[in-house]
Amino acid sequence: MAFAETFTGRLIDASCYDQHKSAAKCDPTSSTMSFAVLVSGKAYKLDDTGNSKAAEALKSRADRSAEPTKPTTQVMARVTGTKDGDGVLKVESIEVQ
Repeated sequence: MAFAETFTGRLIDASCYDQHKSAAKCDPTSSTMSFAVLVSGKAYKLDDTGNSKAAEALKSRADRSAEPTKPTTQVMARVTGTKDGDGVLKVESIEVQ
């Protein structure tokens, strides 16, 4: 049985990261549907539940509610969940800062 771990790192657009193989220009936007968290240079994709939670958390950020059209800059996140064999995180909770 796997125990939940906490992963703290930069939240990125997983589709962008797959395409460019770099997180340099892959900050999430309001239209991002697939997320990953970059921890010590390794990207962990989020499962479907995690993607939904990340999208909601991103929309609920204090700076986003004040100016929803403002471009998103680097977003740090704390993700609690378990890693599967494919490097995908099965997300229990996510906090964005």
